[in-house]
Amino acid sequence: MTWYNNLVAFIIIYMLMLFCVLPIGVKTADEAGEEKLPGQADSAPANPRLGFKFLLCFAISSVIFGVYYVVGYYDLLDIAGLLGRG
Repeated sequence: MTWYNNLVAFIIIYMLMLFCVLPIGVKTADEAGEEKLPGQADSAPANPRLGFKFLLCFAISSVIFGVYYVVGYYDLLDIAGLLGRG
């Protein structure tokens, strides 16, 4: 596992987690009781809290990547053995 492979794996995990975390706690302007701006979409979030979601996503991704790295480094998942070739 090179640093480049690890970077790509972390980015993929991060983006996947970001799409899982983005809908958490989203309220539209109607649900939050705020006025909509002219031209604002009905589904636009009132307060998306993106900074919190990016940090939460980074924390979750770091834990998942840590598991991925340990499994890969110590070769805990023997693919050849699972396929019956080892």
